[in-house]
Amino acid sequence: MFFNLRSASSIVFMLCLSITLLACGKKEEAAKKSPSPTLISIIAASSTQLEIREEAVGSLEGLIDPTIAAEIPASVVKILVSPGRIVKKGDVLVLLDATDANIQRQEARAEVARLEALLANQDKVLERNKALVQKNFISQNALDDIATQKTALKQQLAGAQARLANLDYSGGKARVVSPIDGVVEKQIVSTGDYVKVGDPLLQLIGTQRLRAHLPFPESVAAKIQPGLKVRLTTPTSETQVISSVREMKPMVGANSRAIDVTADVIDQAGWQPGASVNGTIILGEHAEAIIVPEQSVVLRPAGEVVYVIADNIAHQRIVKTGFHQEGNIEILEGLAAGEIVAVDGAAFLTDAAKVAVQDRSATTGKP
Repeated sequence: MFFNLRSASSIVFMLCLSITLLACGKKEEAAKKSPSPTLISIIAASSTQLEIREEAVGSLEGLIDPTIAAEIPASVVKILVSPGRIVKKGDVLVLLDATDANIQRQEARAEVARLEALLANQDKVLERNKALVQKNFISQNALDDIATQKTALKQQLAGAQARLANLDYSGGKARVVSPIDGVVEKQIVSTGDYVKVGDPLLQLIGTQRLRAHLPFPESVAAKIQPGLKVRLTTPTSETQVISSVREMKPMVGANSRAIDVTADVIDQAGWQPGASVNGTIILGEHAEAIIVPEQSVVLRPAGEVVYVIADNIAHQRIVKTGFHQEGNIEILEGLAAGEIVAVDGAAFLTDAAKVAVQDRSATTGKP
């Protein structure tokens, strides 16, 4: 009888142990089946002044592009610049043979000296004949002829001096200098060429005044008006230029379907004609705009939504969006500044889903 009771106790103990192990197994299996929280990053929706702008990439046109021509007939002795060379106003570009001009100046100086000597002698003759007239040795008509000859010599001397001054001025034209700050665009003559007055030597493009041509889509043409602020940058310079819309060409490009918007750049070092230019037109500003990162806005059957995070729970919020800019989206309705929203991982969330925040420090950051 004792043996039977002991066996019965063992059986009961084993049954209890089996039931306990089975219950623990079911709990572990249920725990495995429950979904784990979604790992996300978060950020606070911020309020800022949002610029409404349009950007385009265009080109720079030089408005000052003189063709340098010869001002004296001469042979080209030396060309001191080449295409692409940056020059300053007053830099010597071309040297012309000044031998002929020098000879002509020597002849003109000799003529001036000859006439000065004749005039000096005529003065003496006139003075002597005045005395003879007083003594009635010669007539007054003879004295008048001598005075007339003196006047004629004076006029001849004035003409010779003017010719000498012109030759002195032209002689300096053997050194062809740049009339502007710019870049040598084209070399037209070569060393040894003979050029006449007016023959082209070089073509320059000035850098003092440039015009930016910016092609904008026809869809934004109605928003752009002359006078709007434009920010301009170019790869050849680190300087950003603030200009304004000068004009809009009325014709829409047949191939590009774009309008040509122009803005001027004046006296900016490093800005080169022909270079590309990036232009940003400021169409307006939205004060206290609510913005969040683009990843925070998710498309759902209900529309565009964000997930506001509170107590590690994601709450779906339908929003109305505005402008997209630099990776951010403007929220027009449905969200207030300072509310915490999901960023990375937002696309995997549903309403009331549990979340695990990856980086809580992001709650104080800005998009």
